[in-house]
Amino acid sequence: MGYRQLTQTQRYQIHARYDLGMSQRQIGRELGIHSSTISRELRRNATSGGYDPEQAQSLSDRRRRTAWKWTKRLPSMIAVVIDRLREEWSPEQISGFMAPFTGVAVSHQWIYSLIWDDKARGGDLWQHLRQPKRRSKHRTQAKSAGLGKIPNRVGIEHRPAQVNDRLYIGHWEGDTVIQGHKQSGLVTLVERRSGYLLAARLPNISAALTRAAMIRLLKPRRGAVRTITLDNGSEFADHQAVAKAVTATTYFCDPYCSGQRGSNENTNGLVRQYFPKGTDFRQVTDAELREVVRRLNDRPRKRLGYRTPAQVFLGEYSGALNTAGAALIT
Repeated sequence: MGYRQLTQTQRYQIHARYDLGMSQRQIGRELGIHSSTISRELRRNATSGGYDPEQAQSLSDRRRRTAWKWTKRLPSMIAVVIDRLREEWSPEQISGFMAPFTGVAVSHQWIYSLIWDDKARGGDLWQHLRQPKRRSKHRTQAKSAGLGKIPNRVGIEHRPAQVNDRLYIGHWEGDTVIQGHKQSGLVTLVERRSGYLLAARLPNISAALTRAAMIRLLKPRRGAVRTITLDNGSEFADHQAVAKAVTATTYFCDPYCSGQRGSNENTNGLVRQYFPKGTDFRQVTDAELREVVRRLNDRPRKRLGYRTPAQVFLGEYSGALNTAGAALIT
């Protein structure tokens, strides 16, 4: 048996036996702990007044908080963390990703400390943190006005209940990211289980362009398209043509209930990190958009057990990842 950190309970057990006059070897044998661990514990945490388990725990906690974590200070380790930050990964995502893949646990608190230390030195890592922004109600209210312009609209209340469970890929959410008063934009499609993103530019916002873009994005993946839940914007008026092209069923959210497309709404917020309000999407190249989509699809997510959307969607679609029908958080 080697050395290991003792728990508060074990320290109470040591205290009880030490008071009875048992030897360190006897205490270790009874508790299943090496005698050298008992010796080290008493040497480090006992005082002239004896061994107090609560005081010992406090001393141990203080040492652990102030310990020099040399593995986290390695230049190569810091470089990996910085590279992920510049990819717009959150500190929590970096922490969750690195532990199983590198064998070194890096807490998200430590990563935040690295960021603020860098900022104090004039660095820019803090600029890669996500900045929550208030969402304007005007766009949502304006979109509800398009309800009457969507032929054969089927409400989300008719969507099969099992779609909510996110146990299988194939259920998508769709919306647009728009410049100003519909001068230009993106159509975005997000797969509910994996968070996998597809996006295409719209030089102007129209039902015909949106229909063509959606078919172009979904048709190569039509084997993994069962339902599409859409926003109520009039640009989705040709939804039936999309549904026919990919053999899917389309549904529409209730007015003012964008949370019913939560995966898509959250992902659009991430897209806005790269294309802030006012971006003229006619000036954005397809290559630039592909790079943003790649970054988001290759970013690990906590709810996926720190897998990436691409790993889950492509893995389950191909059969290489045998997790379909099960919860993904590990």
